[in-house]
Amino acid sequence: MAEKRSVAFHTLGCKLNFSETSALGRMLEQEGFEKREFEENADVYVINTCSVTDNADKECRQIVRRIQRRSPESMVVITGCYAQLKPKEIASIPGVDLVLGAAEKFNIASHLAELTKGDSAKISSCDIEEVSGFNSSWSVNDRTRTFLKVQDGCDYNCSFCTIPMARGKSRSDNISNVLENARMLADKGVKEIVLTGVNLGDFGKGPEGNRKHEESFYDLVRALDDVEGIERFRISSIEPNLLTNDIIAFVANSRKFMPHFHIPLQSGSNTLLSLMRRRYKRELYADRVALIKKLMPHCSIGADVIVGFPGESEELFRETFDFLHSLDVSYLHVFTYSERANTVALDITPVVPVHTRHERNKALRNLSYMKQQYFRELHAGQTRKVLFEGHEKNGMMEGYTDNYIRISTPFREEWVNSLVDWAI
Repeated sequence: MAEKRSVAFHTLGCKLNFSETSALGRMLEQEGFEKREFEENADVYVINTCSVTDNADKECRQIVRRIQRRSPESMVVITGCYAQLKPKEIASIPGVDLVLGAAEKFNIASHLAELTKGDSAKISSCDIEEVSGFNSSWSVNDRTRTFLKVQDGCDYNCSFCTIPMARGKSRSDNISNVLENARMLADKGVKEIVLTGVNLGDFGKGPEGNRKHEESFYDLVRALDDVEGIERFRISSIEPNLLTNDIIAFVANSRKFMPHFHIPLQSGSNTLLSLMRRRYKRELYADRVALIKKLMPHCSIGADVIVGFPGESEELFRETFDFLHSLDVSYLHVFTYSERANTVALDITPVVPVHTRHERNKALRNLSYMKQQYFRELHAGQTRKVLFEGHEKNGMMEGYTDNYIRISTPFREEWVNSLVDWAI
């Protein structure tokens, strides 16, 4: 009997990548591969890449070098956004055997069957315009909160972003399939599902080039609220212009959707929002936050912000800082702008010096810390339900309240994947 081949995965980037890595792992296990931890020796290493920032590119290269030192005879496969955007660049990295673009990542098993170590790196990619179809993905057994992919691609063209070039046009699963997946996850004991996608609010566009919305994200949210067995749903991230009043009102009265929104802002300056080609002004963003807090004062709101975008003067950065300071948001994800090939932003001037970008990043991270602490203190003395995860680290376990306050406590096996009343 042939010995089982082993495979190990490493994921860079977003929640969507985590769900897709899990799907690839299940596919290869069905093909007879034994799944191993990434730090263990394996016959095949698969790196699912991100390319939102320059750091993700560098990290991919560092990981390949690490594999080469530890296990030079192993196969190394690179997929994900970096693989779609720069396949030849990746193929030139010593030790890389296979590069799979967006259309080929889910055909990984057939590619591995034909791969031989020692040949020059094979590239299997295509023009992103040719990418269609939708592949359901979810993470299970990787963490208590399961990421369920319901949408992929993006029809927006923000001036700083490579994602449409890496993932193609906006396309979605249909509500019937999503409900089927949610029920299957409930049967596996999953308590919380995080809905993921590149542009979630654009849900409803068909996978084979149908550009009309046959269904809407609002329709999806309403349908999922009736799924038995799932205790919690979260919306991973949704554009402010697609976060409708109806969605907000529904979540406010929902049995299962948590009082937690993550809404990308990117800048608090209308001048910069225009340069970024965002589809809203800061006034709309403020209106969305105000309505959420009116209907759900306890709701957690996160925001993405980019600092150091070309043209961001000290005055415009101060505009962003002051706007965020005034907003009733709970935490920030702060990104330092980095130049990405083939984006419109490369032609915008003046360029912000790198050291200034880092200073601004630090200022907003400090603001985020203060907002997090303030939000937590607002809920001191309340009792809220916490869903505890199964990871034990240094004798401790972690979980999140409904409104996304992180709780850490000594590990108790009986609390794993359970909802526990917790006094904050």
